[in-house]
Amino acid sequence: MGTNRTVAVFGAYGHTGRFLVAELRERGYVPLLAGRDQQRLQALRQPGEEARPASVDDPASLDRALAGAAAVINAAGPFASTAGPVIEAALRAGIPYVDVAAEIEANVDTFAQYGPAARAAGTVVVPAMAFYGGLGDLLVTAAMGDWAAADEVDIAYGLSSWQPTAGTVKSGTVSGERRGGRRVRYSGGQLEYHDDALPTQEWEFPEPLGTQTVIGEFSMADIVTVPSHLAVPEVRTHMAAKAAADLFAPDAAAPTAVDSRGRSDQTFVVDVVVRAGEASRRVVATGQDIYAISAPLAVEAVDRILTGRMRGTGVLSAGAAFDAPDFLAALSAHLKVHNPAAARD
Repeated sequence: MGTNRTVAVFGAYGHTGRFLVAELRERGYVPLLAGRDQQRLQALRQPGEEARPASVDDPASLDRALAGAAAVINAAGPFASTAGPVIEAALRAGIPYVDVAAEIEANVDTFAQYGPAARAAGTVVVPAMAFYGGLGDLLVTAAMGDWAAADEVDIAYGLSSWQPTAGTVKSGTVSGERRGGRRVRYSGGQLEYHDDALPTQEWEFPEPLGTQTVIGEFSMADIVTVPSHLAVPEVRTHMAAKAAADLFAPDAAAPTAVDSRGRSDQTFVVDVVVRAGEASRRVVATGQDIYAISAPLAVEAVDRILTGRMRGTGVLSAGAAFDAPDFLAALSAHLKVHNPAAARD
């Protein structure tokens, strides 16, 4: 590993950005704080750290912000606006790029537009390295194991609640506008935009959560990351109905910290079922706070990239870039993963 331990965080003072900065410090990295607001950057800065103002509208400012960094993590949404400029700045600097984008269309754009440039630069771009998109992809990849292909994947999110950040709300608005109010799903090996009503069903989560009503085809970034490298024509994500109601409530409150790490009291269960013919495999992950867990996911990714524990260059999802079971095991302090004896029928 090189001696450079400086990792730029664009959007460092945002809700997820602060978790990222804390995780980098805890793991012995030096966060380089970047974003629009110099005053907020300075308030977050600790001795020995730099705060560099930068805007996606000003490429030169991004170049200055990334100068001397070993890698960059983009935590500033909406990623429809920020991903492209920050990726391009990372490519100019010749450093790896990781983001925590949950926006489906922004992730599609990243895969479609930056693969050749990242390979030519000899570096890697890892989008959606977060709770949505990254964690699900790692779990599906681990569940697939030695299977070369599967018929379908279901990822059910059992959130105890969902207190959205301002960034989540804004990103959702941008995604809705890009879709023209339509819904999106991954079926028949491609993304489909549609106006069909979303189905509801009962999902048998492992105990103690148990059976919960979920909204089917509540599509998240996993419908981009999983099929980017796995041969699965049907990828569906489902959301606990209670959490979805929280998200869309007109008076939805932002997360409130309940512990010294700044985490909310939200808990989650991610239940993954992969089917191939009559066979099925299941992997379940549990933890606390969907925003907080994105920090160890993204920082672990950066650490593996900088220490050469990754697969290839270009634009890669979490499951394609890393050894999924080993990656998940490395997060044992933050995430509990197990394989129930039987898959859901």
